[in-house]
Amino acid sequence: MRAKISYAVTAAVLVFYFALVGSRGVMLIGTGTPVAVAFGIAVLILPVIGVWFLWKNTQFVRRANALAAELDAEGGLPVDELKRTPSGRIDRDSADAVFALRKAEAEDAPGDWRTWFRLAVAYHDARDTPRARKAMQRAIALHDGKPVEAA
Repeated sequence: MRAKISYAVTAAVLVFYFALVGSRGVMLIGTGTPVAVAFGIAVLILPVIGVWFLWKNTQFVRRANALAAELDAEGGLPVDELKRTPSGRIDRDSADAVFALRKAEAEDAPGDWRTWFRLAVAYHDARDTPRARKAMQRAIALHDGKPVEAA
């Protein structure tokens, strides 16, 4: 729940920032001078890109959470079997061992979104965020029945 609140607060701050920057871009365009208009248009591009990125990221998170809920209802969420350090951080060797297991499962059933979801969790636990995101995107695509290119 804390993560959802943090995400919502961050998104709200970003939207406020985008509105502020956008209004400055409109003000620059309103001056009518060629340099200010060009600069105002350039300034307006930033909030557009930011809103697009925020929208795509929010959709990704919502879809990943929907898969987690579905997998939880099936009783298929990965069990937290990771060893932890005294400070509570995940032990790297433990994460690597679980990752090897999850990778083998995904290789054995490449068309099953559930194995890719669990692989994404293992990537995340192994602190490999880019690959975790790609594995989750693949799980979402498989769940939605979209074609997926070979890994």
